[in-house]
Amino acid sequence: MSVGRVSKNRCVGASGRLRGHECGNLSEAPDYPSQRVCMPIVRTNTKPNTKLGFLRSTGDEKQGSVMSAHIGSVHGHRRHAGGRRAAALLWRSAVGCIVTLALGLCLAPSPSQAQSAAKTPRIGILTPIFDPLSSHAPFEAFRQGLRDLGYVEGQSIALEYRAAEGNYERLPALAAELVRLQVDIILAEGGAAVRAAQHASGTIPIVFPTAGSDPVAQGLVASLARPGGNTTGLDFNEPKLKGKRLELLKEAMPGVTRVGYLWHSAAHSAPSLQELERAARALGVRLHPVEVRDPYPFDQAFATMTEAHADALITQPSAIFLNRRTQIVDVAARTQLPGIFPEREFAEVGGLMAYGSSVTANFRRAATYVDKILKGAKPGDLPVEYPMKFELVINLKTAKALGLTIPPALLFQADEVIK
Repeated sequence: MSVGRVSKNRCVGASGRLRGHECGNLSEAPDYPSQRVCMPIVRTNTKPNTKLGFLRSTGDEKQGSVMSAHIGSVHGHRRHAGGRRAAALLWRSAVGCIVTLALGLCLAPSPSQAQSAAKTPRIGILTPIFDPLSSHAPFEAFRQGLRDLGYVEGQSIALEYRAAEGNYERLPALAAELVRLQVDIILAEGGAAVRAAQHASGTIPIVFPTAGSDPVAQGLVASLARPGGNTTGLDFNEPKLKGKRLELLKEAMPGVTRVGYLWHSAAHSAPSLQELERAARALGVRLHPVEVRDPYPFDQAFATMTEAHADALITQPSAIFLNRRTQIVDVAARTQLPGIFPEREFAEVGGLMAYGSSVTANFRRAATYVDKILKGAKPGDLPVEYPMKFELVINLKTAKALGLTIPPALLFQADEVIK
């Protein structure tokens, strides 16, 4: 049979005849008010065999003749009645499915509700400093890193802060407290905080944004490529940076022969001091270490360096010193002692020079370690990263106040010059 085009829909009444009006409200069907079945009219140029139940066309197409549906001959009316009942059941089933689907969409939880229903991961933050939220910008960088990765603090992630307020002896108790809280990850700042966290738990993942010194030499990780255990993170490659800072200090002040070294006691301080002393001997510089302890009497420490006729100052990388950078720089200015520092933040508040990687960048990068671990990565399989970029910042205002002229070649090397 050759089938022609499909014209607009017509309505089939209870008798099975096609009505001449278009589909409208269901109540318009005279033969079956509760149900109407709409069928396309198929026009054809041949007369199909009615015994096979096809549609037959009579009359002229141009006169708009109506086709009748013949399904058998004897039991046609019975079959139409059965068809109406089947259509009614089909209609009710369709309406039921639609209502069920609509209710499901309305009652289903939104993605944010589903995320809230799941366990919210908690990150414990362990630091030796005083107030990580109000006075330590790197922690804000860490929080920003989490936001950049899609986390919302208080909703999809929670942060638990524990600060030792400058007292390193408090770190073990604070680490144990975080373990009792069953945090999912501990972000530990500095080697002492990492060791305290490792002693408190051998299973909770630990991420360090800085270790303060070589993490392998400190025994924090087995190797940089495969840390092993439950600890990984980032560091500054301090052994090489200490020597570089002395070189830059010597370049800025060629006559320097004695350099004071401000440091505080920690488990990793001894090897760090030995590395710096070796670098100083190689440059023909004599090092004068001056240790400070809580409550960190910086005035007394600078007076000791002045009595030793120190020409300049260098400081140990330390979260405590970074947190008290304004106090240290102010005392250095009063004693007219130029210095080079590990973090650019010292130069921003008046220190002469700073050389190192960005602490805030390390903390922001630490957020990616946290994200990977929360998604199933093992900390022992994540390599320890060293920064690829180091920056030199020179404060010319401070140089002028100290009566120093910084060589043009050194200024040319600087990533930033504060005027």
